[in-house]
Amino acid sequence: MPEKLAERRCRPCEGGTEPLTSEQAQELLRALHADWRLSEDGLGITRSFRFPAYEKTLEFANAAAEVAIAEDHHPVLTVAYGRCTVSYTTHSINGLSDNDFICAAKTDRLADGTTT
Repeated sequence: MPEKLAERRCRPCEGGTEPLTSEQAQELLRALHADWRLSEDGLGITRSFRFPAYEKTLEFANAAAEVAIAEDHHPVLTVAYGRCTVSYTTHSINGLSDNDFICAAKTDRLADGTTT
């Protein structure tokens, strides 16, 4: 992959855009943290992040939301004490797009403390 996913920007997915194939999704998944999982149906990716306190969990969820707003690509964020689960899919194409992996890589950077 010539450029790192986290350095890329999301592009709008319009009608006619095909979702990634299983092979393409698996290749991009290898570029992410090993905790990301492909859903059984192949339509989404998910990772749970753990934190020592609820306050830290909320800080992370808010930072992930800022990434989503900046990229105009929005995950499902599930917040619980000490854990935030992040799930990406591209609803407009009913599957995965490069945008899901770009945002996942940016979310990984948040978790490891580097900038997005």
